[in-house]
Amino acid sequence: MIKAGIVGGTGYTGVELVRLLLGHPGVELVAVTSRGEAGTALADLFPNLRGCTDLKFSVPDAGTLAACDVVFFATPNAVAMTMARELLDGGTRIIDLSADFRIRDPEVWTRWYGHPHACPELLDTAVYGLTEIVRGELPAARLVANPGCYPTAVQLGFLPLLEAGLIDPSSLVADTKSGVSGAGRQGRLDLQVCEASESVRAYGVPGHRHHPEIEQGLSRFASAPVGLVFVPHLMPMVRGIHATLYADLVDGADPDLQDVFERRYAGEPFVDVLPSGSHPETRSVRGINTCRIAVHRPGDGGRVVVLAVIDNLVKGAAGQALQNMNLMFGLDESAGLGRIAVLP
Repeated sequence: MIKAGIVGGTGYTGVELVRLLLGHPGVELVAVTSRGEAGTALADLFPNLRGCTDLKFSVPDAGTLAACDVVFFATPNAVAMTMARELLDGGTRIIDLSADFRIRDPEVWTRWYGHPHACPELLDTAVYGLTEIVRGELPAARLVANPGCYPTAVQLGFLPLLEAGLIDPSSLVADTKSGVSGAGRQGRLDLQVCEASESVRAYGVPGHRHHPEIEQGLSRFASAPVGLVFVPHLMPMVRGIHATLYADLVDGADPDLQDVFERRYAGEPFVDVLPSGSHPETRSVRGINTCRIAVHRPGDGGRVVVLAVIDNLVKGAAGQALQNMNLMFGLDESAGLGRIAVLP
């Protein structure tokens, strides 16, 4: 059994990790940390866990965590970087769900996150864990930077088109929408029901922290510099991300777009390419680790529209982390993730 620990178990991503790990046949969850809730039973804070675990929150003790085979960081940004070196030196593998190791360039990281990186020497060693791209790198990985939720949906949507050289990399537009759980479990006024319900609003238009992460990922497959307009929106729902993606076909391209996507994602356990003409819904992925994608070419013109939906807490966070862990430890990639979406 893989012994797993979670640092930062009181947020939505943390409790989603707990839920998934407790149902994993090859994992023993041995520690879930929270300085503020140390000594409190997990089930007392999250009643959905009643009868599933007797674990109590503990302080993030290096000795306890070092006894784990893998430690997940579900913490605010700039926490994992302060503990990573000690755990890695002790032989523990890390999957970081924050942004600490997603950006390769420490100067770019500092510009977007506001202070110097604590261990820039680890940035080049971290595997950026978009599983469908780096599957072969994961068995040897010691440190995995789990992608953000918006970057997961946007990259999976654009990836087949960029790999095939079918679109102009400078023409990319990502119009994205997220449920309020994407902002975390915090007491912000603008996330309360009376403020967020019955309303839709864009945010981060001048610049969003996920923008450089998305551009960095897409640049791996682009034939020219990536030009991306990225506009996120807050939606009055709890879970889900819907990404509507636009790109211009290169001159002379007349591809069978449905075939391009079906071939690229053939055999992928967690990417579902829908039939031609489909419009995926966020509710169809609630609680599961699946990205559902549809591709369109309006009027058979020169622009492609891709629709991608995920659950921001699962494929956009905790589920993708388990997918990566399974491959790191030589397990079936789908272990612990074989669930059916919740409807209604």
